[in-house]
Amino acid sequence: MSKSPFIESIRNTIRTKRYSLRTEKAYLYWIRQFIIFHGKRHPKDMAEFEVEQFLTHLAVTKKVSPLTQNQALCALIFMFRHEVSKELHNMQFQFAKTPKRIPQVLTHHESLSVIHQLSGIHQLVAGLMYGGGLRVSEALRLRIKDFDLERNTVFVFRSKGQKDRMTLLPENLKEDIAIQIERVKDIHEQDLVDGFGMTSLPASLIKKYGQAAKQLYWQYLFPSTTRCEHPYDGYTCRHHIHQTSFRKALKKAVERANIPKRVTSHTFRHSFATRMLETGHDIRVVQELLGHDDVKTTQIYTHVLGKNKFGAISPMDTNR
Repeated sequence: MSKSPFIESIRNTIRTKRYSLRTEKAYLYWIRQFIIFHGKRHPKDMAEFEVEQFLTHLAVTKKVSPLTQNQALCALIFMFRHEVSKELHNMQFQFAKTPKRIPQVLTHHESLSVIHQLSGIHQLVAGLMYGGGLRVSEALRLRIKDFDLERNTVFVFRSKGQKDRMTLLPENLKEDIAIQIERVKDIHEQDLVDGFGMTSLPASLIKKYGQAAKQLYWQYLFPSTTRCEHPYDGYTCRHHIHQTSFRKALKKAVERANIPKRVTSHTFRHSFATRMLETGHDIRVVQELLGHDDVKTTQIYTHVLGKNKFGAISPMDTNR
């Protein structure tokens, strides 16, 4: 199937600006949908009116969420700005207001119950997420070099917003991590014997480190069971396991634990933050561990607690 020169030009611009592969896929999807919606007209012949029509279609006909709607708008703004050299002005359709929701969290007991219903690497992934406040994407991207078993810390490289941070490594996971590193070592040694051994690296790093990508410390802690072709540079490498694998295992674990709540991968991160505040940790510390720019983002977890920072007690629980 022939590739569109226009779409490929946008892809190259996205990669030049070092956007994530996830953002690249999302932006290209919405740009394609926009072009198809308007009968495959070229975007240079369109402007604000066509964008408003498309966004109205998403909101009214497709009934997408405000977050999805905003993502589509971001993709179109990017396309017009960088590929058409046209800014979108005076649109009647602005960014949708997203509702402020208090996150669903698990109690400490519930979190451990779900984790204990998992097994193997999925249990270790969940333990790191709840123990260090990691997103699932961050946990799966961890490499052997990111663990400091002496200082009990985990280095999170280029998380959301391209920010690095340090977070906690649970003491009771260190033995399991050491065992997992030995498993990775065995897999890696076999890859080298087979003439491979490269790990998946961002395009900017593979040019810098080259054959160093064959070193053990660069390997993912949770490697995929198969090798694949790198999406940017085309070399054969071993990526990390897919998020879908963990999500399927988590769904079954929640059912076995009989937890009557909606639990997603991100619930562990919410539960980590709530538990840290519940056990008396300073909100600024929790903010740093989560990687939040603004403490206001972290403050939402104070609303989850049964008692807020002022120690408020329900009138139903007072004696007079």
